Amino acid sequence: MDRHQVRAALLAAGLSPDAFALEGVHEQVPVPPDFWFLRRAPGGGWEIGLYERGGYDVRQRFGTEEEACAGLWQALTGRPAPP
Repeated sequence: MDRHQVRAALLAAGLSPDAFALEGVHEQVPVPPDFWFLRRAPGGGWEIGLYERGGYDVRQRFGTEEEACAGLWQALTGRPAPP
């Protein structure tokens, strides 16, 4: 699953578009006060975490976009990523 696919799956699962941001695919303007994010990590790889009160709290780092998308899906839904 890539960023485009996880976006479609999260919206289909009923999540608010304001609940998450995906670098280069799903970004909000203006920025909501809190949301989960998926972005490229400095130095390589990908990271997911929570943006709150103007700060980014990285919760997990992954080697690939696919792993990060699966991690974000599980964090937001509590279920394993769809096949």
